[in-house]
Amino acid sequence: MIEEKDLSHIKTTDFAGSLAKNFLYNPLTAVLAIFLLAIGYLSLEIMPREEDPQISISGGSIIIPAPGLQPKEIEKILVEPLEQKLREIKGIEHIYAMSMENVAVLNVMYYIGQDRESSNLKLYDKVMQNMDMLPKNVMHPLVKPFDIDIDIPILGIAFYQNSNNLSYPEYLTEIENLKKEIASLDNVAKTQLKGAHKQQYNVQVDLAKLKGYHLSLGQIVKGIESIAVSVPSVKAQTKNNELVIFGIKNVIDSIKDVENIIVAQYMGSPTYLKDVATVIDSTDIQNKQSAYIIFKDGTEYEQITLSVSKLAGTNAVFVADDVNKLLKENKNRLTKLGIGCVVTRNYGQRANEAVNELIHHLLITIVIIAIMLVFFLGWRESLIVTFTVPAILAITLFIAFMTDQTINRITLFAFLLSLGLLVDAAIIVIENIHRHMHEEGSENRDMDELLITASDEIGAPTNVATLAIILTMVPMAFVGGMMGEFMKPIPYNVPVALLASLFIAYIFTPYLGKKLLSVSKPQEDEKSSETEQKPVTITRGENK
Repeated sequence: MIEEKDLSHIKTTDFAGSLAKNFLYNPLTAVLAIFLLAIGYLSLEIMPREEDPQISISGGSIIIPAPGLQPKEIEKILVEPLEQKLREIKGIEHIYAMSMENVAVLNVMYYIGQDRESSNLKLYDKVMQNMDMLPKNVMHPLVKPFDIDIDIPILGIAFYQNSNNLSYPEYLTEIENLKKEIASLDNVAKTQLKGAHKQQYNVQVDLAKLKGYHLSLGQIVKGIESIAVSVPSVKAQTKNNELVIFGIKNVIDSIKDVENIIVAQYMGSPTYLKDVATVIDSTDIQNKQSAYIIFKDGTEYEQITLSVSKLAGTNAVFVADDVNKLLKENKNRLTKLGIGCVVTRNYGQRANEAVNELIHHLLITIVIIAIMLVFFLGWRESLIVTFTVPAILAITLFIAFMTDQTINRITLFAFLLSLGLLVDAAIIVIENIHRHMHEEGSENRDMDELLITASDEIGAPTNVATLAIILTMVPMAFVGGMMGEFMKPIPYNVPVALLASLFIAYIFTPYLGKKLLSVSKPQEDEKSSETEQKPVTITRGENK
């Protein structure tokens, strides 16, 4: 451990040198490095993961029932006046109106990037302010905002029957019960069943018999509607202030009950539904929408799809894992009942794979930079620069986490884009230190003074160069439209990473240089010491 020394005699002119001077012997420098790496790792694990960034899209639909009005009337007295009033709302980009018989529908689309909650409030408020413009025979408008955050599912689960162990109603009940369990999981916002057919009694009228009994389809409909009336089940309080609640047994319990509905009477003789029609206990056959799952062996089954959406800003990976865990727990029970299930869409898995792949490429890039620096500066200098990269990314990830950002492909692309820029400051500092260490007479200089002076020298130009790069990124934050919203992680994260690179370079590069580097003193020339001049004896021959 290096003992603390008095460095007050070393003069600095830039905050780069000041940082190097203050942290060179500070005992908290090593703790700070561990802390930064820890919060960066935790942020990477905790941050919500998505494949693509969520884009703020605001809008809504206004539905106005107008019984008895024709499309042209609706357009003149409802749609056009309301369109003019809606144009008074700031931020609306498009209004699409549909005038149909008995109803008017207006779809409002705000500019991308508008705050959704504020936009919905302004839309509802404007409609309520102009209720006096509506004719008397028009019903109360329905304002239905778009909820893009939860309308896009992250999971799609296909259920199908591969045996006849259960009837269709029982099969549907099992799926609905599982749907309720999934909906109760944390951060699950919305669950929907698609492709399910409701149980109902289907009445197939024989037109020939209908004609023979001199009946019309209207009489059949009226006869069936006569038992489809709600009966009140609560009676007013009695004299003893008791509340009497009574119930009536369901009139329809079986096919026989439907068949015995009286549809007409002639000369005191009733005509039953079974006389002119066939009743079948089945599903809503008028619903033609069906989907099939086809396996590689060619077998196919009619499927019911359960879609699962998550709450905005939550981790798609965690939500998908919780749902898959619940499915795994119920797999054996569903198999015994003859119900199969296949996950057809897993947005959480795709998001996790996309993030992990980009992190893998990020690590490869760091290794390439480290190897390249070995040949130019040396392995110790390369090690110092390589450490700064995860420290910078750790700070950037933590700030992104604290500002409620998600980690997605665009966020990591911003890191990859700025990776070459992140090591610039550290490379410049370590290169200047390397130059000072190999200057003539460096062996006589104090190592602390060398590190601080080298860092201080390059402070001003490095700061200006980094600021210039940041200013080139900032205008991207003001790009509008879909592309601007999609690319916002770049101007948000790259400037933060570049600023972090400056502080990391000025704090840790001199500190690690003190730990790993040393000034090599020139060795004495052994050859010159061995080849010292010796007296030469010249022997002269005698003259003969």
